[in-house]
Amino acid sequence: MIDHPSGLAPLYKGWDVYQNHLIHALTPLSPEQLTFRVGDDLRSIGMIATHIVAVRARWLYYVLKEGDEQLVAIGRWDRADQPARFPAELVSGLEITWKVIEEALQRWTLADLEEMVRDVDEETGEEEVFTRQWVIWHLLEHDLHHGGELSFSLGMHGLTAIDL
Repeated sequence: MIDHPSGLAPLYKGWDVYQNHLIHALTPLSPEQLTFRVGDDLRSIGMIATHIVAVRARWLYYVLKEGDEQLVAIGRWDRADQPARFPAELVSGLEITWKVIEEALQRWTLADLEEMVRDVDEETGEEEVFTRQWVIWHLLEHDLHHGGELSFSLGMHGLTAIDL
């Protein structure tokens, strides 16, 4: 008989490694280095990292109904009226949001992935419906996409990129 784990964490193994790559890339940066951009019309290194953290927080709290009120504030970090974050804050935001992801993946089952979750589009006000699986995949692909952007930006400035 095959022993099946009750949670989903083993299925997403590797995302935790990428999480650590993000943390190791951001930890040594100075506040000045967070302002570096590849182009004037592109996000700075700090803005990219802030966006990764804030998007995680919003999807987790508002759509998946995971985490606590702390995610509400973190989910606003990438808004225009918010102050720039320091490297330690960004690392903390990654750790806080990762803890919520990790706990959910340990608790959820395969059947939970099929559950439908709802969101209201901020721009249109229309309700959107997703499976939990779609949201988790979207968070993972979002981390990878913007983590690549972050790594490229770091490398362009002679800083240590994400070590894959």
